Order: sequence, then C-alpha cells, then structure tokens
Amino acid sequence: MNRSLNGPPGLYGLVTVDRSGPSSRLYSYLDNTTSPLHPPHSAVGEPPSRTSTNKGSPTVVDMGSLLRCCYLYRPLFFSPVVFPSHTSLRLLRHSSVAPLGHKKVPRAPFLRFCHSPPISSHKMVQSAAVEGSGPLPPLPLKKELWLYNTMSRKKELFRPKVDGRVGMYVCGVTAYDLSHIGHARVYVNFDVLYRYLNYLEYEVCYVRNFTDVDDKIINRANELGEDPITLSQRYCQEFQVDMLQLQCLAPSIEPRVSEHMPQIIDMITQIIENGCAYKIGGDVYFSVDKFPQYGQLSGRKLEDNRAGERVAVDSRKRNPADFALWKSAKEGEPSWESPWGPGRPGWHIECSAMSAAYLGFSFDIHGGGMDLVFPHHENEIAQSCAACNKSNISYWVHNGFVTVDSEKMSKSLGNFFTIRQVIDLYHPLALRFFLMGTHYRSPINYSDVLLEAASERIFYVYQTLHECEKALSENISLEGGDSIPPDTLNCISKFQNEFQASMSDDLHTPVILAGMSDVLKTINDLLHTRKGKRQEHRLESLAALEKSIRSVLTVLGLLPTKYSEVLHELRVKALKRANLTQDQVLQRIEGRNQARKTKDYEKSDAIRNELAAVGIALMDSPEGTTWRPSIPLAMQELQNAST
Repeated sequence: MNRSLNGPPGLYGLVTVDRSGPSSRLYSYLDNTTSPLHPPHSAVGEPPSRTSTNKGSPTVVDMGSLLRCCYLYRPLFFSPVVFPSHTSLRLLRHSSVAPLGHKKVPRAPFLRFCHSPPISSHKMVQSAAVEGSGPLPPLPLKKELWLYNTMSRKKELFRPKVDGRVGMYVCGVTAYDLSHIGHARVYVNFDVLYRYLNYLEYEVCYVRNFTDVDDKIINRANELGEDPITLSQRYCQEFQVDMLQLQCLAPSIEPRVSEHMPQIIDMITQIIENGCAYKIGGDVYFSVDKFPQYGQLSGRKLEDNRAGERVAVDSRKRNPADFALWKSAKEGEPSWESPWGPGRPGWHIECSAMSAAYLGFSFDIHGGGMDLVFPHHENEIAQSCAACNKSNISYWVHNGFVTVDSEKMSKSLGNFFTIRQVIDLYHPLALRFFLMGTHYRSPINYSDVLLEAASERIFYVYQTLHECEKALSENISLEGGDSIPPDTLNCISKFQNEFQASMSDDLHTPVILAGMSDVLKTINDLLHTRKGKRQEHRLESLAALEKSIRSVLTVLGLLPTKYSEVLHELRVKALKRANLTQDQVLQRIEGRNQARKTKDYEKSDAIRNELAAVGIALMDSPEGTTWRPSIPLAMQELQNAST
C-alpha cells in the first residue's frame, strides 16, 4: 500500500534569499506565480516586487518543512521572513511532492537551520490563551522557574534559548487504542507546564505529535481487519476528545508521522551521509558505536543493551543495540517510497524529524513519561546529533508512572484503565485533581479511594465558590466601600505567594491544592457571617478571595465553565457509583426527616449510615437536608487501616 506524500495546499513553492541588505529576506512563490507567500509575523519592509527577488538564486524548497509551524496550514501571509545575514544555512536534499492541485516539484534541497532555532519559530505561533475570566495573580518580580532536568539529574533554573519565547516538544500517543490513565498523567502534567509558561508571559510553541505509523498500529489493525491509517486517525480523534474532557489546552501544533515522510527520509539520508547509519537490504540502522555519548540521558552503558530487551533481534546488525531508522515494506503494511526502497520509518526517527521540523535541532524543553527515557529519548538524542552536530535540547522533563499494585500501568501488562472507563464513574476534573495531587515526578498509585477523595474535595471547592458567586450576584452594590480588611489581604497574599513559590519549584502542585484550604475556609466563614464587625467589608473580601482562587484554578486547568454544572455532574457520577437515583436519595432523606420528627434517632442514624456507606453524605442546615459526594465508609475504613 503505497501512500502519497501530498501535503496541505499552499505549502510548497519557489524561494529566493536576498542578502543585499543587513538582513536577509526569504521570499516564496507558489507554482512560479507572482503572488508572494509571507509568514504572519512582524513585517520588515514592503513585500518584494518580482524583480527584487531575482537578486538571489531561486531554490525549490519544501515550504511545509520550513513554514508549516508558522501559520498552521494557512495559505496566506502578510510579511517577509527576516533573519540575520550571518545565519548559517544548510541544504539537505529529499524528494518533494507538491500537494494536490499543484505541480510536482523536482528533487531539490530545502532549508534547515542548524546553528539557531528556525526563524522566529516561537513568535510565529500564537500562544494559547488560558481560559477563565478575571485577572491572573500578580506576576512575580522574576520569571523564575526551576525544572528537574533528567539529563543533569538536578533541578535547574529555566532559561529559554530565545528571551521571552519557549519551544516545547512532548511525545504524543501511539494511536492504536483508547488512551489510559498513564497517558492522562503525561499530558495533564505538560498542560500545567504549558499554562504556567503562558502565565509567566512566555510565547510558547508547544508541539505534541501523533504516532500514526507503528508496529502496534499495524498489529491492532490486522486484528480488527482495518486499514492502519484509518484506525490511527480514529484513535487520534478519540484522544483529542479525552484531552478536551480533562481541560488540556490544545498544543500549538499536532503533527502526524504520516504527514512528515519527506522530513523523516531527509534526516535518515543525512545520518547515512554523516557515517552514522548503514543499509542492510531495504532496512537502515543507526550505528550506536558512532555516538560515544550514547546512554548519557538514561545512565545506561552500551553493553547493558542486550538484544531482545527493547531492542529488535537481527543477526545482520553490527551491534545488537543498533536500532531501525527505516524498515523495508512487508506485505499488507503501509509503505512509502524512499531511496532505500518502499518502507516505513522506525519509531525513534519520527519524533526527531518532527521536532526539528517545527522547533529546529536546538530548543528548550523535550518531555514525556519516564518510560521514554530509554530507549526512545536516548535514541532521539543520538540520531539528532548525528544529523546535526549542533543539536541541543536544554531541558529533558519526565513524569513518573501511574502504578497499580506497585506495577507500572501499561497496555502491555494488561493492568490499565482507560480514561473513558474512569470518567464514566468519576468527573474528568476529579481525575485531573487526583493526578495533580502527587508531584509529577513521583509515582502515583491508582485507587478508587484516592479518586473518591478527589471527587469529595473538588465538590467542596466548587460548592464554596458557587455559594460565593451567588452571594456576590445577589448584592450588585458592594457594601462598606471598596476597602478590604488586612486579614483578608494577608490570606490572599499568603496563598498567591505559596502558589508562585510552589509552581516555580518544579511545578509542586500538591502544595497548591492543599494551600487552597485556608482561602476556602475564609470564604465559608464570610458566607456564614450574619452580623458583626466582619460584615462591613464582607462582599469586598468575598470578591477578592474568589478572584484569587479562581485565577489559580485557571492556571492549574481546574476552573470549570460553570460551578453549578460541574456540581450537578459530580452528583450524577456519585449516584452512579452508589447505584442509586436522585429520587431514591430524596426518599431516604424524607424518611429520615420523618424519623427525626418522631424522635426515632436509631432509624435516622441508620438511614444516614446506609447512604454514607455508598458515598452519599447528608448535610443538615436550617434550610433543610441536602447531600454531597463523599468517600464510602468501607473505603474510609480500608484507607485508615492501610495508613
């Protein structure tokens, strides 16, 4: 099954480099027409006339490789690309195929920046806005963020390569099945980092790929009798639905392997030309012996990489640890044409090629789960350095595993729960809260008790904020002027300082979630204040406290669209877990009320305990009895026994 390399319209054309001035200008023309294509960033000068572009030698390029990240597949541009005249450019060759409706361009070089990031790549992609209304907490005096770097094995002060801009690549899912909780942890973690970098006012280009060409996809497609590409497309869409449920912001770019064969083939060609890979028939292998630094990320020695353990067994290889860059075509598998014959890429080269296509060989953050440190990220480093000696990624960031009974959750072990399975019983924000309740580098053990606790906790958070919102909406004109008492200001200041200190200390979200307690308690105290000395500035205090906690929830990705909606959904999920309906709960509450009227306290307590046993906690107030989700009594007893 031969796949075409057709890309999106408007990405291929002729370019010329004009070096006549202090800065060089890169102009492109589609199909030799006179309409220039200019990427959308700050203009320098007027768009060129056709004559002015003849100052340089025209070069046919794959514009998708160079500019795709700049405009997210839009065909119209407004200003020329500008880069310093001294920028070192390197020409790498590959076969370009024009998109449908355009002429096929001949084999020709395309531009690759080897000594600096691509032209203003971070600036060209607009940072995702953090949802939620109201101002964010005040920015710290310094944009300080310390991240644990797997490469150096210590926390380091984050310093981007380009001031004010961040390039971040996170390895995405292999799309052959529904994603599990281990995946959720990875992408919630990097969503928090993405949000915090935005909060610090960095312009972030966040790239997260889809692996839609892989052995696992082919095997799964064969099991189901489906086309592998069709199968992977479906699961890519399902993954995006899951991320939306978990309130993960969409990355700047989500490239797919199947759309980047020219870049992958080109990188393999360059690695071969640099003497770091070899061909065996229609296969191409990377020679790990050519990279003396192999193992620096994982701390593994080359002799530790025994054949059969994460490394394909092949007697033809020069070293058992050598890994495939290109695999020759097999019957019934998707394949693409290449200089080595039809085939498909190996897993590791895919991410190297896609990250380089959008962020260059040197960028700020490369992330993923701890299971990717070896072999995937180790191999990425080796092959990227082999393709470009100046390859350099500043921070390697990895999150810990989700475990089940002390074993890593994974599909291969069969001990996994899909995101869909979990959010069928628990609210997606309860799952997000659960995942953020443990520091991202520490292992987290999946358990229903912890998810019940997370559900109970966020119900309290949203219930408090909902009551606060109602109190403020019922009092349009704030009482007592606009001053806020010192004790309220101190509470807000302490919370904001803890937020900034914890986030800047390697994203220590558990401390922030715990620190909300004081703010929520203060809000509840004010809500229940009827008369007295605190009443004078009650509404001003409520407004300030609500804004403070709301803005922090926004950065953490925990702010719902409406408090009332998520409270209703949390109750619905709790009823499902308890195997009860709302009417059945209300009937029991009414039965308890009657028992209390007749002073039958034994029956009243029995009804309360019956509901508490299945996670329904009753709350009495002067206005009547209501209920909220809680940890079932049996689970509480089990948790207490284990601690």
